[in-house]
This record gives sequence, C-alpha cells and structure tokens, in this order.
Amino acid sequence: MNTNTPLNNRYDFVLLYDVENGNPNGDPDAGNLPRIDPETGFGIVTDVCLKRKIRNYIEAVKENQTGYRIYVTEGIPLNAQHKLAYIGTGTPLPEKSKTVPQDVLLKVRKWMCDNFYDIRTFGAVMTTGVNCGQVRGPVQMTFSRSIDPIMQQEVTITRVTVTQEGADKTTEMGRKHIVPYGLYRAEGFVSANLANHPTKGTGFSEEDLELFWQALEHMFEFDRSASHGKMSSRKLFVFKHDSQLGNAPAHQLFNLVTVNKQNPAVLPRAFSDYQVELDTANLPTGVTIIERL
Repeated sequence: MNTNTPLNNRYDFVLLYDVENGNPNGDPDAGNLPRIDPETGFGIVTDVCLKRKIRNYIEAVKENQTGYRIYVTEGIPLNAQHKLAYIGTGTPLPEKSKTVPQDVLLKVRKWMCDNFYDIRTFGAVMTTGVNCGQVRGPVQMTFSRSIDPIMQQEVTITRVTVTQEGADKTTEMGRKHIVPYGLYRAEGFVSANLANHPTKGTGFSEEDLELFWQALEHMFEFDRSASHGKMSSRKLFVFKHDSQLGNAPAHQLFNLVTVNKQNPAVLPRAFSDYQVELDTANLPTGVTIIERL
C-alpha cells in the first residue's frame, strides 16, 4: 500500500438499499426462497452476503493490486493463502500448526493484514491447518432487515429446451423466487481502536475506509445477475465521532434515521413510496453526520 493514514475516528453507519423483482439473499434451507423472519415476515439479508459483494467490488476495482488481495476467494483454499504469508516473510512452515511461536504468528498475521484487504477490514480466523493466527476486524455489519414485511413470491418459468437427450417433451419448467419490492436497512460499525491496536490491530487506514464507503455505494453495480439484477444502494448515513473510542452509543445514533411509508395504505413498490428522515436536532455532541448518498 502506498498510503497508510491511521484511522483516528470511530464511525457508525446506516445503509438503505432496495430490491425489485429479485432475490437479495436466498436461503438454502428453504429452497433458496428469500430469507425471512418467520415470526414477523420481515426480510433478512446476512452480513456475509453484503461482505461478499464488498469483496467483489474491491477485487474488480483494485485487480489484485498489492495490499488489496481478497482472502475469501472462490476456488482458492484458505490454507494456500496462509502459506503465502510464510513464503512472503521467509519463514519456514511449522510442522504443527498449534505450536507456532508467538513472534512468528505476529509476523505472518501482519503480512496477511498488510496484503489482504478483507482481512484488514473484517478480520479472519486463520488457524485452519497452516496457522496464521486470528484477527478481529475493525469493520462489522449487522444482518439487514426490510423496513416492511416482504412477500416471498415464486414465479414459474419455461425453457424451450430439455436437459436429457431422448426426452419426450420439448420444454421444461422451472421456478424463480423473488421479492416484488423490498427496502432493506443495514447498520455497521468502524472501530479505530481495533484498527490501530499495537498488537491486535489490522492497520485498517483512512484510505481503506474511503474504499469501503465507495464499495457500499456501488457494490450492487458490480453484482448484477438474473436473481438480483435490480438492486441499488439508496442512502448511506455515516456518523463520525470526534474520538477513537466514540462520543455516543451506536444505537442512539441509529435511532436518528427513521424510514416510514409515504402512504400507510399503499403497498410499497418503489423507493419513492418511502420517506427517509434524519433527526439532526438531537445529534449528540462530538458526532457529525456525513450523508454519502
């Protein structure tokens, strides 16, 4: 990395994004239906789902540049990534992963943080076989939840060809699972303390943070597919604290962002059906708001 400005502030953020006629996060335990809270009917998107989109964005814009590799990558075993740290630091591979000296773990862990953006951001458990230790990431995100209950709609589709040769039919039927419309809210936290800790810090920097904000703004543009082609980041509110440890509880800041339907009697089918309000009058001392979207 050419630049590495230390993170001097704590941040909390609220991201609003929507989906139209798509499946934002299928549940493999429910036939890939959109995830849902069975007690309330509200839609759910996991933090892992959003992190995948962020990783894909970083991979696309940085193209494997030094300091911006992606640790969790399709087709590459994690232990193969761990071996790179030992090779990169000129350290012999240990015979037993559980008996790696602490000074060696610190060295290879730092190499992993320096070279893999997603480790530097989200942290990682790197003790699987080839031991590189573990690190707690300064950026954490919650599960997203829809503003209103969603409808899990199953759409039947046809294909004008068949799978097996010799079939006595000319078409086959299939199904797609969609949400007609859903506005989702995700909340997250950025800890300067975890980024800068002298022994446990990942080195997550101001430049890394700016890239993270850009990923939240544009990640859906790099994630088009038949199942979630029309998804968009709509609003991103960033709460910047004046200190590393923070000036107000996160939940107090999140409560300043409210989302309500314009007309309670109308089923929402567009972002314009909602009204987003930010209560700046009750913003705690020592916290400023940055409205990125």
